[in-house]
Amino acid sequence: MSNEVNKIEYVSYLEHQGRFKGLKSWIFATDHKRIALLYMYAIAAFFFIGALLGLLMRFELIAPGETIMKAQTYNGLFTVHGVIMIFMVVIPGLSAVFGNFFLPILIGAKDVAFPRLNLFSWWIFVFGSVLAVASQFLKSGPPDTGWTFYAPYSTTTGTSVIIATTAAFILGFSSILTGLNFLVTVHQMRAPGMKFFNMPLFPWAIYATAWIQLLATPIVGITLLMLIAERLFGIGFFDPNLGGDPVLFQHLFWIYSHPAVYIMILPAMGVITEIVPTFCQRKVYGYKAIALSSLAIAGVGFLVWGHHMYTSGMSENARWFFSLLTFIVAVPSAIKVFNWISTMYKGSIDLKPPFLFALAFIFLFIIGGTTGLILGSVATNIQVHDTSFIVAHFHYIIFGGMGFAFFAAIHYWLPKMYGRLYNFRRANIACIIMFIGFNTLYFPQFVIGIQGMPRRYFDYLPQFQTGHMISTIGGVILIFGLFYMLINLIKGARKGPKAPANPWNGSTLEWQIPSPPSLENFDEPFEVKANPYDYK
Repeated sequence: MSNEVNKIEYVSYLEHQGRFKGLKSWIFATDHKRIALLYMYAIAAFFFIGALLGLLMRFELIAPGETIMKAQTYNGLFTVHGVIMIFMVVIPGLSAVFGNFFLPILIGAKDVAFPRLNLFSWWIFVFGSVLAVASQFLKSGPPDTGWTFYAPYSTTTGTSVIIATTAAFILGFSSILTGLNFLVTVHQMRAPGMKFFNMPLFPWAIYATAWIQLLATPIVGITLLMLIAERLFGIGFFDPNLGGDPVLFQHLFWIYSHPAVYIMILPAMGVITEIVPTFCQRKVYGYKAIALSSLAIAGVGFLVWGHHMYTSGMSENARWFFSLLTFIVAVPSAIKVFNWISTMYKGSIDLKPPFLFALAFIFLFIIGGTTGLILGSVATNIQVHDTSFIVAHFHYIIFGGMGFAFFAAIHYWLPKMYGRLYNFRRANIACIIMFIGFNTLYFPQFVIGIQGMPRRYFDYLPQFQTGHMISTIGGVILIFGLFYMLINLIKGARKGPKAPANPWNGSTLEWQIPSPPSLENFDEPFEVKANPYDYK
């Protein structure tokens, strides 16, 4: 971007001395960049806990019969794994970390619209997360319902469902407040001269995501309150014995939880849209199509929840209607993939680690999206419903999508966040190891799912052992790659060589200011006059 930002003597946000010292200067900070790092440290810790729990499940499934744990322990484990990964990692992940850090910078603002509300959102997130973890250690035992808390089992089981659902309810408040903050920031805090259609595309993705956070999250909050009320007071919302309807719970849950998939994936798409033009040194192809496709995904995503429920007894008309909408919502996602590939065409491609992770994302997301169309079709969905095929599809979208985009983002923006560089060769090796491990772990799940392997089962028939054995080996490879990447990033952030202000020759605003940024990002007023992807 040919927007010159005057550079004067500055103190980075990491060195700034405010009202508090030491730890208090972080946990009571209202600077959006410090809050972003607080989110990142918490989310990274939860992610590795969830990943290790997933590896324990894989060790249990390495052979038929009881291997390292009992069935009830396994049920609790996959519930804990799901709650941590969905509510404490994937949903807040990219928005809370990179949205917080870079949304204001990319639109030329000094901070988000409501800095104190931003800090309050983080404290709510921490409180909800602590409560969720605590629910796993209570006397009644960890919840064993799965992360979906399906009724009527969740209304009758004797495990710690109330604490876990209360935690999810509290975490929802953090999501709502963050979304509200980002919406106001985009509308009110853009730099002079920056119109909507010359914003970078990552803010567009965060903007679309924020609408989903604001409008969809209250639905799941109300649903969880109804579940808690039924358990505490015997109100018959979902339990048929009390006059309730368990299918109502599924409708209410998925009206939120399918849009929640786009809370996870839209920021990931925004990250990839920033990385691809930078490492191809080309103006992004189809800027307006990518921007509007983010809004289209957010809008149509509210209307497709029924494809999770084809086997629940809905009418034939409802099934074909939801199937049609599922195929329609795939169109704006396909537009993004087409535009990323078109941007690469005839570009000066530089295979640095962020771009390698972006390529991995595109490959894995295409597999996840294509198998999503298989599930969107009623006939094929009914055959593979509640099998390992669903597990594989879900992880290709969520981990292959949001996860690899998060890794791409941290490798792309770490030099700006910490002012230091990591080892590129080790980062590339980590990416390749994780890519191999991920596909070895999850692709066999497609195969055994088609063969009839049910998901969430503690035991299975001997005919599925080969697939589970390969998956477990893939899980070990993936975990090794994750820790290898983590060590390289920590070494880079702490002791790596100092990063220049613009190590990737990027054109957006964050690359026009020093690394790491100052407290208020921009020390002099400026006006945006150019396209955000103005590569010469």
